[in-house]
Amino acid sequence: PCGLENVQMKLLGECNIMKLVKIVSLSLLFVVIVCFVAATLRTLTKFDSLCCVNNRYNMRTKFGQRHRLFLYAEAIQIPTVSTSKTQLNITALGEFDSLLRRVFPTVFSSHLVQHEVVANYSHLFWVPGSDLALVPYMLLAHIDVVPADENDGWEVSPFSAKEIDGFIYGRGTIDNKQSVMGILQALEYLLIRGYSPQRGFFIGLGHDEEVGGLQGAMNIVKVLKRKGVQLAFILDEGLAVLDGVISGLQGPAALIGISEKGQATVKLSVFKAPGHSSMPPRESSIGILAGAVKRLEDNPMPILFGEGPERRTFEHLFGLPIKFVMSNMWLFSPLIGRVMERSPDTNAFLRTTTAVTMFNSGVKVNVLPSLAEAYVNLRIHPAQTVEEVLEFIQSTVGDERVKMELVNGFDPLPVSSYDETSFGFQTIKKTLLDQFPQVTVAPGVCIGNTDSRHYTDLAKDIYRFAPTWIRPGDTQRFHGINERISKKNYEELVVFYFNLIQNCDIKELPSPHSAGHEL
Repeated sequence: PCGLENVQMKLLGECNIMKLVKIVSLSLLFVVIVCFVAATLRTLTKFDSLCCVNNRYNMRTKFGQRHRLFLYAEAIQIPTVSTSKTQLNITALGEFDSLLRRVFPTVFSSHLVQHEVVANYSHLFWVPGSDLALVPYMLLAHIDVVPADENDGWEVSPFSAKEIDGFIYGRGTIDNKQSVMGILQALEYLLIRGYSPQRGFFIGLGHDEEVGGLQGAMNIVKVLKRKGVQLAFILDEGLAVLDGVISGLQGPAALIGISEKGQATVKLSVFKAPGHSSMPPRESSIGILAGAVKRLEDNPMPILFGEGPERRTFEHLFGLPIKFVMSNMWLFSPLIGRVMERSPDTNAFLRTTTAVTMFNSGVKVNVLPSLAEAYVNLRIHPAQTVEEVLEFIQSTVGDERVKMELVNGFDPLPVSSYDETSFGFQTIKKTLLDQFPQVTVAPGVCIGNTDSRHYTDLAKDIYRFAPTWIRPGDTQRFHGINERISKKNYEELVVFYFNLIQNCDIKELPSPHSAGHEL
């Protein structure tokens, strides 16, 4: 009997334990469900507060897709080429001015829009907001394009805007007339609907960005400074939506540029007494300079991956393994460097790049030249300065006979904010995710330079992005042959700017919440 009683007591205890486990488990499950519902509601509330303005107007219009694409094609057909600071196609720039006035009549006639031509060919638009307490922002794009020659291997004439398999081909289709036309097209449609912004904004269209922006962008900045303008943020061209370009990433990534690499152009020169080719010295001026150039190419700048904001790009794009790697760069940096430097596309994120772009010497086949010159273009990593780059070149060349001269240069641009409280970054990001929910959004470093670098005194936060979709092989189309954009993508650009302008009308971002959800 005692044994039986002990067994019953044991079974009763086990049953009580099981009940307790079930109660605790159900309680935990209930708490998790309540937290999830609360987080979801807060997330939806946060999203709605940013999207509510977006529902005021949609893209339905009496002008269909065919009309929009026709106007865009007209813009591509005008060869607004900038060859050098003194060689601009001013005839084409004048023609482009006429085109804008003709195809966007509401923008140029609206009492709401103030327009000013700057430096003869650039354009500055001001659209005042109804709430003067809201700091304005600015959208930038540029009208000019780099030269293009059909004989270089183009499938079509580079200024034909010919359509092939759903793509419009032509110089400027992705650099940067898609933004010029997309921004103004969006504003035209909003004005037609009677839209009046709460937050004012500027639009700046430079005409010489491809040769430095010294006339267009710099003079627009002067106008704004005279008016005492300060901006909440600036959005210019720069990075894009990369689809299948980043190895190991599932799905497309939209990189919003939060900084730009710096730039320097250095001239290397060697001078020797001229002579007859029948009595050559052991080393000629060309030979000495060629040796110096070879040493530069054989000894690239040090790998600095992880020491600049590019580290955050990978942390945002990838999960825990990459974050672990990024937190232990002392261990993984050599491995990452060896992998990434194999491709020019990813090598540009690792270091300051060195490109010998011009080499000049000699006037006659039987005359030893007295002078040999080479120009080296460097794109400076955010962790370096122009001064540090010059010191590296000097020590690498290691030859007193080679004279080094800095032609021009500037340090990398400041890093703009991109946390949850960053109005510009989060508004751009939210507009993107509304339109492209499948993309991963991350901050990035723009390896090229834009007009926005001239605006640093007007805004603390400058972002470089347009929702142009870039797929494998497309990066070579920038300043290369067969530049193109899909008709669908151009439509998406118009919609993006159309929505972004309305999304900027909120007074402030919703407060971040503890659920960790990002806009």
